[in-house]
Amino acid sequence: MVIYIDKIGLKTGEMDIVDITSDAQAAVDKSGITNGVACIFCPGSTGAVTTMEYEPGLLQDLPVVLDRIAPRGEYYRHEEMWHDGNGHSHIRASIIGPDIDVPVEGGKLQLGTWQQIVFVECDVRERKRTLLVHVFGE
Repeated sequence: MVIYIDKIGLKTGEMDIVDITSDAQAAVDKSGITNGVACIFCPGSTGAVTTMEYEPGLLQDLPVVLDRIAPRGEYYRHEEMWHDGNGHSHIRASIIGPDIDVPVEGGKLQLGTWQQIVFVECDVRERKRTLLVHVFGE
């Protein structure tokens, strides 16, 4: 088994949704792995990785729905610890999750026709993120 490690650098602001599919596929291409799994992970507790159809309607809908689930401006006990105004950011990122595993077959990420890998910035301030991409396989 081969393990290849790469990184994706991003500069983001609150509720940016970034299509990272081509970056993840580039890591698979560089790895030389034809069959295996690609794991994309965000170190940090206010960023999230998932899949979605990257189209204008959903890019507007996702932040609206997340605001219904974990509204900005509500009371969060997290504020008692750090007073940084991002309690809702932690909740949103926790619900979505920090990572995704995608099968690789024939050197290609096995995504559905309308499915892209996205990074969702849940924090309240601009961030420089470094996502980790580990590709395992043969």
